[in-house]
Amino acid sequence: MPVPIRRLFVALTLSTTLLAGTTACGTGEKTSTKDTAAVQAVPAAATPKPTTSAERQKFAKTRFVTNAGLAAGATYQWIVKPWKAGKFKKGAHGRKRALVKAALAGAFTYNRLKAAERNAQGDPTLAKALAPLSSGIDGLKNLPSKLRSGDDSAVSSFNDTINKVKGAGAGAGAPVKDKVPSASQLTSGG
Repeated sequence: MPVPIRRLFVALTLSTTLLAGTTACGTGEKTSTKDTAAVQAVPAAATPKPTTSAERQKFAKTRFVTNAGLAAGATYQWIVKPWKAGKFKKGAHGRKRALVKAALAGAFTYNRLKAAERNAQGDPTLAKALAPLSSGIDGLKNLPSKLRSGDDSAVSSFNDTINKVKGAGAGAGAPVKDKVPSASQLTSGG
């Protein structure tokens, strides 16, 4: 397969520029291990890490709000809204597609709520508020299969659990707002 002249010219120009740049940067001196170690340590230092307990708690609340918001958005967008529109009823137009999306959203919601539960452990107030909801979150594990079979109680279980998590977050000073995840987030699980 012939390569266009324009591509060859661009590739040649870039490789020449890179070669000239690397030879121009060399000083002829040997670099020490100390300099190399300092350069390699820079990426690790670029990641911010909380140092105080207050910073850890703030990050925990932020992560909790993000994960719970994604779970709430997925539940509303792909489970509650289609259910209210009657998309899960037998014979409804687009039922299979709605059920597949709802099952994906159910698994995504469970995954994000478990992550939010882990995040809440970093803040004592949030952990205390979310502790009674742990069994409700665990109960969502099998609901995607119930959604696929057309069980309407699964929708109310998702909605109730999300509303309880939102209430617990608001009570602990971490109000949760719905954030609809992208399709790629939904299919990748978060």
